[in-house]
Amino acid sequence: MAETDKIAGKLLGKKTEGLSEYSPSVLVAVPRYENRTQYNINSDNLPFDGWDVWHSYEFSALTDNGLPVTRVIKLRYPCDSEFIIESKSLKLYLNSFNMTKFGKSTKECLDMCKSLIQNDLSAVLNTNVEVNFLTDFADKENIFEQYVDLMSLVDEKEIKINDYKENPKLLKLYEEHGRKYSYYLKFGSLRSNCRVTHQPDFGDVFIFYESKKVICYNSLIEYLVSFRSEYHFHEECCEMIYKRLSDFLNKDDKLLVAALYTRRGGIDISPVRYSKGLTDSDVKKLVDLSKFVRCGIKQ
Repeated sequence: MAETDKIAGKLLGKKTEGLSEYSPSVLVAVPRYENRTQYNINSDNLPFDGWDVWHSYEFSALTDNGLPVTRVIKLRYPCDSEFIIESKSLKLYLNSFNMTKFGKSTKECLDMCKSLIQNDLSAVLNTNVEVNFLTDFADKENIFEQYVDLMSLVDEKEIKINDYKENPKLLKLYEEHGRKYSYYLKFGSLRSNCRVTHQPDFGDVFIFYESKKVICYNSLIEYLVSFRSEYHFHEECCEMIYKRLSDFLNKDDKLLVAALYTRRGGIDISPVRYSKGLTDSDVKKLVDLSKFVRCGIKQ
């Protein structure tokens, strides 16, 4: 994993100066393949589809007459891209717009910024990056209202956790039915750590699966808690959870894992992975990516 850490560590964990003008050269792309290789995920034949969804809550630029224009940015790109964007480089890049002037009006400023951001990120990541400025109120609970809190389904006195390194052996079968049933589960105490800075990252994980198998709720909680001392990027943790659950379930079962990490440095990262058997309409019923945000936003 040394190559990935070296690339990601170009800016992470180091003192950096703020940028006074638009600077796309600061963007850093990190390859996905090393972590996927470690967990037997074939990048040339991914077992899932999905997206990486990012929100930047502190984007601002200036019009030609010096008027600030401030918005929340939503970024989305597919999980089959070769690279992910390194988060600190993205923060520095977006901050480089703060004192740069674009356009004679608010609309012109936003249009110019959107075009630049979309083109710059697409070029660095070698994939199509979707960029939008959010203006509507969106609430996480409305999007995931059918998901049931795992902790409400167990007696916490019966859970004893000693393993804080990712361990798929913790997953246990509760029972197996003669037909498939659907399960919508959420867990609000996901914690992992940045693989470079070792700073803690907190988030909520949402899991949908359709199977004859029923995963023991206690064991699923124990498994998700086992990420607490892991050092990985958000996207990697989401893929690891998906891969372990996919290996545990039957091959033709449907599965979706969405990890909504809380914002750090004004940016949140929310990867989503789902089985190839799910259609676009299926996925929209499970998680509407157009409204997919970590918390409510009001302009």
